[in-house]
Amino acid sequence: MTDKCTRVDIGSSYLMNEISAAYLWRQLEKAENINLKRLKMWEYYYKEFLNLANKGFIELLIIPKGCKHNAHMFYIFYIKVKDLKTRTKLINFLKENGILVVFHYIPLHSSPAGIKFGNFVGKDEFTTKESERLIRLPLYYSITKDEVEFAINKVKEFFNNKTKQMKLKKVKDYF
Repeated sequence: MTDKCTRVDIGSSYLMNEISAAYLWRQLEKAENINLKRLKMWEYYYKEFLNLANKGFIELLIIPKGCKHNAHMFYIFYIKVKDLKTRTKLINFLKENGILVVFHYIPLHSSPAGIKFGNFVGKDEFTTKESERLIRLPLYYSITKDEVEFAINKVKEFFNNKTKQMKLKKVKDYF
């Protein structure tokens, strides 16, 4: 047995201070409204990106029947993007247009802590590849429909431009 101040392993005190607790309490009082707004914006993103998903430009999250989500974030694969190169181009394009997007989840086995404390077993067939395709779009309580719409339109513009560039390359191949 140790007293409460004797350190025996990696860790910390995770007790909340009074100011953080007061802030959290106010958030908890508004939790239902906060979550409803996030869900509404998430669903708007989803609906607006269905056409790009149907064309194969992006993959969207699939919510299994009978399940609910909390709209924690909105991410797209290609938005899950095709590859790291496309993700980088899309992130740069969106940032140039004032939209803060980030990639998401560096695989634990390649993070500094994962390398130091972990051990990857087996072959990395999917983890790294999939993590390189994720993009997180802005989604927070105070985001407006206009801001979401702007982000949606810029993503669509990126893929429309990409499609036009691909068509031009095909025409140039004939000459």
